[in-house]
Amino acid sequence: MTTNARSHRMDPMISPIRLTADELARASIPGLLRRLATMLYDLMLVCGVLVMAAALFVIPIQTLTGGTVGGETTIGGPLRLVFQVWLLAVILLYFGYFWSRGRQTLAMRAWRTRLIRDDGADLTGMDALRRLAFATITLLPLGAGVLWALFDRDGLAWYDRLSRTRPVLLAKPSGTPTRSQRK
Repeated sequence: MTTNARSHRMDPMISPIRLTADELARASIPGLLRRLATMLYDLMLVCGVLVMAAALFVIPIQTLTGGTVGGETTIGGPLRLVFQVWLLAVILLYFGYFWSRGRQTLAMRAWRTRLIRDDGADLTGMDALRRLAFATITLLPLGAGVLWALFDRDGLAWYDRLSRTRPVLLAKPSGTPTRSQRK
C-alpha cells in the first residue's frame, strides 16, 4: 500500500476503510494518560451539551406552566422521569453518533484517537451503545475498568475487551511540525 493510500485510510474526515489484520496488529493503543485526558475533555463537552439539552426541556415546560410544575418551581413528579430519560437519550445520542461509522468526538480529534472494532471495522451504532454501557459499568468501581489498561497485555481496558472494540492512536497529520522543528 502506498503512503498516500495509508494516510487516506487514517484521515478522520474521510470514511475509513477496514484495517487489515497486519495494520490492526501494528496499530498503537493510546496510553492511560491520553485516555484519561480524552475522557476528561469529553466529560466537559458532554456537560455543556447536557446544559443546553436541559434548557431546551425546562424553559418550554416552565413557560407553558407559568414557571411552576405541580406547585413547585422545579420539575418533579412524572416530568422528572421524562427529564431524566431525555438527558440519558442525549448522552446516548452524543456518543452513539460520534463513536460510530469512523467519527470522533472533539476530544478524540484533539488527542488523535479513534475507535474501531476488534476486526478493524468502524463501530456501528449498537457497538457504540454496547461500549458506552460497558464503560459505565466498569468505571463505577473507582475507575477499575480503565485502570486495567495498565495490566492488560494489549493495553486495553475492561470495556474495550467486553465490547470487542479498541481505541487506536492516529498518526500526526503530515504538515504538523515535531517538537524539535518548532524550536
